[in-house]
Amino acid sequence: MEIQITNDKTISAVQQEFSAEFPFLKIEFFDVPYKPETALPKARIITRDRKLAECRRMHSEGVWTINKTDKVSDIESKLWEQFGLSMQVFRKSGSLWIETSLTDSWTLERQNREGQEMSNVQRINKYQQAEDEDITDRDKWE
Repeated sequence: MEIQITNDKTISAVQQEFSAEFPFLKIEFFDVPYKPETALPKARIITRDRKLAECRRMHSEGVWTINKTDKVSDIESKLWEQFGLSMQVFRKSGSLWIETSLTDSWTLERQNREGQEMSNVQRINKYQQAEDEDITDRDKWE
């Protein structure tokens, strides 16, 4: 996938393009420099309505190319080096989003698959499980 990086584009637009390809991942932008394998403070997340021009350390424009086989650490460092944007990937885990700094060596494909599996596991509760097993059939009780 390719995401066009321009000064007038909003953070929200970049996030939506990324999540369209990886629905169990999200990206957040920070106002502090990117540091490999380091969790950035959540208090430093930049709001979604801001334009990239307001958040960048370098104002070059171009295409951010992302492949599902890229490691998280590679896409984070590439965005920082090419466009001066500090970003972290988060993975869905049930109803929570967890930062992937401990698993930055995983590919985006693996992160997304793990997020899907964790979200599906969290959705199954004891009542849903009971409904899935047909326990209303009285013949099975005797």
